Amino acid sequence: MEKRKIIQSFVFFGFVAAFAAFGADKEQQDQVSQAEQSDSAGSKWGSYDGEPVTKWNPDGRTMTLLTELRYTDPNGNTWIAPIGSIVDGASIPRYLWSVMGGPFEGRYRNASVLHDVAYGDKKRPWQDCDRMFYFAMRCSGVSAVEAKTMFYALYKFGHHWRFPIKRAKPVKFEGQLVARAEPIPRAIPVNPAEINEARDWIQNADPSLEQIEQRAGTEAW
Repeated sequence: MEKRKIIQSFVFFGFVAAFAAFGADKEQQDQVSQAEQSDSAGSKWGSYDGEPVTKWNPDGRTMTLLTELRYTDPNGNTWIAPIGSIVDGASIPRYLWSVMGGPFEGRYRNASVLHDVAYGDKKRPWQDCDRMFYFAMRCSGVSAVEAKTMFYALYKFGHHWRFPIKRAKPVKFEGQLVARAEPIPRAIPVNPAEINEARDWIQNADPSLEQIEQRAGTEAW
């Protein structure tokens, strides 16, 4: 009887040890899987280099970037917000602030900083800047519905510009002379109802960026 108890004890503790080892192995596999998923998401939507550190300016409305922020989009284009850049979220329609919780809060911060700088520089077509904003938001973990709604609103109501051929004053960009950008007056005010309708459509239909651009109906330059 005593010998049987000893054998049963060895079997029991052996089972416990095996179960614990299985649990530890499974936990390690889960961690690896999560890391792989994170890496996959980062490469799908691009990647950041740096973390924005800002300070409020005396005017109480703008902030100055104390560190450089770089973002490489899925197409391999690099977007830079250099040290000393002044940002205020003005590149995003103010109505959306109530939707996203402010352009420099939470997961929108990096994308907002880059978008502000890109809109301020006007060195690339505004359509490229808006697409960068969408990809950067997704890279920061913003949901597809929220990011696409922001993209729609910017494409429809954003402060845009064009590069006219006539009367163009060339500037140097990436080693080449390009036409200086001219602002396009906003033809229509921001329409919250239209944005909400678009949000419902995006949530139900999950449209592509091309379909969103078509719906927004903004004249291309």
